[in-house]
Formats: sequence, structure tokens, C-alpha cells
Amino acid sequence: MNSIIGPKNVAILIYEYVEILDFAGPYEVFLVGSNRGHDFSVYTVAEEKRPVHALGNLSINPTYSIHNCPTPDILIIPGGWGSRKEMHNRNLTNWINEKSNEAELVLSVCTGALLLAKANLLEGLRLTTNQNALNELKEVAPTSAEIIENARYIDNGKIILSAGVSAGIDMSLYVVEKLLGNERAIQAANLMEYDWNM
Repeated sequence: MNSIIGPKNVAILIYEYVEILDFAGPYEVFLVGSNRGHDFSVYTVAEEKRPVHALGNLSINPTYSIHNCPTPDILIIPGGWGSRKEMHNRNLTNWINEKSNEAELVLSVCTGALLLAKANLLEGLRLTTNQNALNELKEVAPTSAEIIENARYIDNGKIILSAGVSAGIDMSLYVVEKLLGNERAIQAANLMEYDWNM
């Protein structure tokens, strides 16, 4: 497939103590791979439209709140220390569950998988996360799911999960390839000067 009709909405959730590269890596991939905005419209969304502090106290202004966010075609849930708290935030997990029904693809990076588990989206799937958080995922994953160690990313069809931090970039390039072809994904990786772990 070489083109898609109109830009797909790529919504990236952010929250307090989100891991910076978990959201910024996929943001960069979909931005660079968008053919100057023709194929992807990338934006951040948070529970409220106010500054969010990522790890290291980096302040980010979300483009939207969950209350006015355009319907995502691709929903990305990053990880970070804050995911341990936010996975108990019913406002967020209910929103993730609701938007996943409308989205074409749902992606998680690192411990974003914890939020997907609490949003009841992982039944019967193959899962992965940051190698240092596998035990945490085992505690919240449904018993029907299979946790895979040492995987950069796992494609379950609609739901794609990646390991930690830079693995989210590999997964995002894989999704660009899946939607727009290998040439576009390689072009995006080259523009980023990124050694893509295909």
C-alpha cells in the first residue's frame, strides 16, 4: 500500500512522569513519515489541557484533552514511571477503552502496556514491555495473554506492543511500513538518521 486517503489522526497520550522518548520517539516517526502532514496528523492528548511534566520535569503542553480530542485512527500509549499511577485512573483507562473501539490501531510503548491491561484490551494477546517491567505486566495482564520476553515489538493485528523506550521508534517505523510501504519507512528512518532495528 503506497498511500492513504487524507491524514490519519495519530493521538499520543501523555501524563505526569511519562517517559520522554516513549512519546517523543513515535511522535517524530509519524511526523517525519507523514509526507509533510499529508498522511498523518500527529498530536498529544492528556486528561486535562494543562502542562504535563514528563520525567526530568520536562513540561509539555498537550494539544488536546481527552474531552475534546479528535477521534484517533492510531492511538499511542507510552510508558514511564507515571504509568504505575495512571493505570488506576479510571478516567484514562475508560477513555483508552472507548477510543480503542474507534481506532484502526492501538500501540503501546514500554509500560504503556499496563494501561492497556487496565483498559481491558489485552485478552488473549501476545504482550511485551520494557524488560525491567515484565513482572509488573504479568501481575495485571489477563491469564489468557502470553508475555513474550526479548521482543522489540509484537503485532497482534489491531494492538501492537513494544518493549522499552527506543523500541517504540522501531514499532512506529514498522507501522509506517505497514500502512505506507517499506520505502516510506526507510525514508523516515534515514531522515531521522536512525539505525532501524527492523
